[in-house]
Amino acid sequence: MTPNPAPTPTLSDLIQDEARRFVDEHPRSLALSRQSAEVWRGGAPMHWMTDWASPCPVFAAQGVGAQITDVDGRLYDDFCLADTPAMFGHGQEAVARAIADQARRGTGFMLPTAGAVIVGRLLAERFGLPLWQMATTASDANRAAIRWARAVTGRPVVLVFDGCYHGMVDDAFVTLKDGQPVMKPGLLGQVHDLTATTRVAPFNDPEALAAALAPGDVAAVLAEPAMTNCGMILPRPGFLDTLRDLTRQAGTLLVVDETHTISTAPGGYARAHGLEPDMLVVGKAIAGGVPAAVWGVTAQLSERMDAAAAQTGPGQSGIGTTLSGNALALAAMRAMLSEVMTDAAYARMLAGAERLMTGLRGVIAARGLPWSVVHVGARVELVFAAAPPENAAAMRAALDADLLHALHLWLINRGVLIAPFHTMMLVSPVTPDAAVDRLVAAVDGFAGALEGLA
Repeated sequence: MTPNPAPTPTLSDLIQDEARRFVDEHPRSLALSRQSAEVWRGGAPMHWMTDWASPCPVFAAQGVGAQITDVDGRLYDDFCLADTPAMFGHGQEAVARAIADQARRGTGFMLPTAGAVIVGRLLAERFGLPLWQMATTASDANRAAIRWARAVTGRPVVLVFDGCYHGMVDDAFVTLKDGQPVMKPGLLGQVHDLTATTRVAPFNDPEALAAALAPGDVAAVLAEPAMTNCGMILPRPGFLDTLRDLTRQAGTLLVVDETHTISTAPGGYARAHGLEPDMLVVGKAIAGGVPAAVWGVTAQLSERMDAAAAQTGPGQSGIGTTLSGNALALAAMRAMLSEVMTDAAYARMLAGAERLMTGLRGVIAARGLPWSVVHVGARVELVFAAAPPENAAAMRAALDADLLHALHLWLINRGVLIAPFHTMMLVSPVTPDAAVDRLVAAVDGFAGALEGLA
C-alpha cells in the first residue's frame, strides 16, 4: 500500500518553524521578556517594542556602527536603525563626545547657550529656512506647526493625505474608508470627532486636493514629500509642484514633515527637489538619537506669527515643553550637523542604497516575483506589488500581513533587522557592502522558501 504523501507545507508552517527556531536561539531574550512583563505594561517600556514578528523582542546589548548585538550574543545587520534616529550609525563618536562634554556642564538650563546660535546657523544653511524652533520630538514639532498655522490663518481645518503618519498628532489620525474620512481604527481615548477639523485627500490626486482646498477653510497641509509610513509612496512627477501652487492659491500654509525623507540628501527632500514649504519639520536623526526635533519657518510666516501672538496677548501658548531646546540636545545636534551628516556620509548612504535596490530587483527578476522596489534616498522598500502603488488605498490592497510577518521573522533569524512595521530598509554611511549583500541573500532565500509552499 502506497503511503499518503506528506502534505505540502504552507506559509503558516513556515512561520511556525521560524518561530521555533527563534525560541531555540534566544533563551536570554525570552527570559528577559518574561521578567519585563512583570514590570512594564505590555512587556516593554514602549508598546511598539513588542510589535516585532519574533515571539518576543530581541533584547539589545549594544549597537556599533550598523550592527546590533543582542543579549544572547547574536549579531545583526541593522537596516532598521531605530526607525531613523540611528540613520548615521550607532555610537557615533562625535555625538558621544558632545553629549559627555555637555552632561558634565549641565544638561539644560531653560536658557540658551552660545552653541544654540551655531546650531541655528547650521540649520538655516542646510535647509534654507531662516528661523527655527526646537521641540523634543517630531510629534511635538508637528503639533506646534498646526497650532501656529491655525493662529496665523484664522482657519480651523488641517489637510493630510490618506495613509499618513506624523507621530502622536491627533489631527493626523484620520483616514479614508470607502472614500469618506473616518478616524483611524484603534485610536485610543479620543472623544472629539477629528473629521470635523481634519480633511483627507488621496496622495498623488491633484483634483481631490483642489476640491479639499476649495472651501477656503484649510489652515495648513501637513505632508511628507514622499509618504513613508503606509508603505513608501513616491510623488508622481509634478504633484508636489501642484501641491505648492494650490496651497498658495488657497492661502493655505504648506508644512513639510521631513522626519523620514531626510534620508534623501543633506538638506532633505524639499531642498533637493526645489519644494518651498512655509514650515519644515525634522526629527529623529537630527540629534543622533537624543530626543530632539526642529521646525523652521520663512521670514514672512515669522512676521505673521509675531502678529498673531501680539493679538492674543501674553499667557500660556501651550506650545513647547520644558525639555525642548535643552543644552544636551543642542550639543548633540551641533555634532550631527557639523561632523556626521556630511555630504560624504550621504554619498556613501546613497551608494549603499543603490546596491541594495539593484540586488533586490535582481532577486525579483530572477524569481519572477510580482514585487517591486521603491526608495527615497537611502531608504529602500520592498513592496508586495508588481508596480509601486501611488496612493494609500492601493498600498493597503497590496498588503499581505502573513507574508510580511513571515519575511520579518525569516530575516531576524538570519541576522538582519528591518523596520518592524513594514518592509522599509535604511542604509547608513557605515553599512558595509557585505551587509547589503547578506540582506539581499536573505530575501532571496525567503523567496526560494516561498516557492515550495502550498
